[in-house]
Amino acid sequence: MVHNVKLGKNMRSVSIVGIGATPFMNTIKNDTYHGITNGELFGHAALDAMKDAHVEPRDVQYFFHGSANPHVMFHAITPNLQVADWFGMRGKGSISHSEGCCTGYIALEEAVFAVASGAYDIVLTGACDMGTGMPDGNTPDHMRVELSTEVLFPDLDSIFDRAYGRYLGGGPGMNHDDWINLYAHENNLTPDQIDDVLNHQSYHMRRAGALCPRAIRRTTFDDMAKEAGYDDVWEYMKSPHNPKMTQYLRTSSDSCVADGAAACIVVPTEIAHQFTDKPIEVLATGASVLDAIVPHLEKKATAEAARQVFEATGLTADDMDLVMVNDFIGSSAFLAAEEIGYLPKGEGWKYVLEGRTAFDGDKPINTNGGRTSYGHAFGASGLADVFEAVTQMRGEAGLRQVKKLPKHVFLRGFGGAQNVRATILRAGF
Repeated sequence: MVHNVKLGKNMRSVSIVGIGATPFMNTIKNDTYHGITNGELFGHAALDAMKDAHVEPRDVQYFFHGSANPHVMFHAITPNLQVADWFGMRGKGSISHSEGCCTGYIALEEAVFAVASGAYDIVLTGACDMGTGMPDGNTPDHMRVELSTEVLFPDLDSIFDRAYGRYLGGGPGMNHDDWINLYAHENNLTPDQIDDVLNHQSYHMRRAGALCPRAIRRTTFDDMAKEAGYDDVWEYMKSPHNPKMTQYLRTSSDSCVADGAAACIVVPTEIAHQFTDKPIEVLATGASVLDAIVPHLEKKATAEAARQVFEATGLTADDMDLVMVNDFIGSSAFLAAEEIGYLPKGEGWKYVLEGRTAFDGDKPINTNGGRTSYGHAFGASGLADVFEAVTQMRGEAGLRQVKKLPKHVFLRGFGGAQNVRATILRAGF
């Protein structure tokens, strides 16, 4: 029986039946994973997802490979061709795609539509990025060197409209502060108040990250403060140990670049229980894309994508039990949650200060620690969010399990100058 027709006219309902993810790490400095290739790293996540869904590579009919910038990260423009052998998919249909930091969310969207259309019944989708390094160009790809800003930043210009757009929204600092500056103005918040809000958000994200075995940063700010000789963690959070990068954002609100991969298996909902007793249905996905020339593009695109999924499902933000947000700009976490209605308009900052958006609060956001603590492997981060959402919905998150077992989870992806995706997942059907 088809559970919904929200994905599109005459489309089948689709569910996630398997998930897999590697730790987020620095493979150049990691003794266990040093020397690993894109194919191997992606393969680890892919095989874990297959194992979780109780399928073999021969059962999978098609796969998607996502990467934010495969040309720089892997010196490849079609990495799907180079990774298939690592997880038993030689000769299978596949495609590579790249949408910046939104890649992982679009990876789910593409796989869902491939199954919803009736073209395939079992699809693997995954994403892998190794943001800490790149091939040196003269040796095999497993011999990587550190990725420098001298290489990365000029290349980022290629994803923006250079005729009329503004490079990175006028520069990284201006781009990162755009939404939070508008929010502060609209709600009459002082810079000191904003500083407190973002420090509290980072603090609680790290509490979650400390409990997540796949997170790259797992030392709490309490422990870091003590090690630095501070009795008061909040004094530490405003100290030179946590300097400001922009007008508002400190280093604790900046994403931590990482290497990692994540993947999932999707099938028609009507057969999902053949693979797992806890399938997660993908109810709807919404999309909005705006160029960097558009003022407050992240806010506007988030509102539009959210409008689409709520209209498609008939649900509201009040139905959501957990929100996962791409927060490579740290302030995006609570700002996006407020924009979709999960937090009251103009009141989200208070929820952060009160700890209510922490994993053990009543309005949890980014229970894996978000980009600031879990880490940011660019294109792979979106599917890592899917991994966390499914883990929470199954009740398998351990010490960071949210208080209320989530029935509905809202995911908001953002990236790539600038793609936004909104997705609603449902459990317990």
